[in-house]
Amino acid sequence: MPLIEWKGEFELGIASVDHEHRELIGLINELHAQLNADATPELVGAFLGEIYARISAHFALEETVMRDMRYDRLAPHKADHENLLEDIRDIMDAYDSGAYVDYENVLSDQLSAWFSRHFKTEDARLHHFIAARESGTA
Repeated sequence: MPLIEWKGEFELGIASVDHEHRELIGLINELHAQLNADATPELVGAFLGEIYARISAHFALEETVMRDMRYDRLAPHKADHENLLEDIRDIMDAYDSGAYVDYENVLSDQLSAWFSRHFKTEDARLHHFIAARESGTA
């Protein structure tokens, strides 16, 4: 069973961003499945690096879209992105030092909670902004 189920409410209406949202959720679900299958330390380390790189690239795309649209909530949205990246860096550092042991529960729970909250708050606001702009009401 996937950690995060895709929902239509996650879509912003921008094909490139929506595609990356789907890919990121797929990658997180793959990591979750690997952790449940007792993945090797090398595989977990590689997945953490891949998740960090892909999320960073996605956030850069999303922030460029928001900047181009002159989105009025760019700063708090970007700050939320930075908080997740910092959390992932902390997990990677702890993993590299051998201090992090409960990858399955903590990482999976943390990513699932962050994405669920972010989609329902920051991305939902952005979606409404885009829809209003496209309809001419913004």
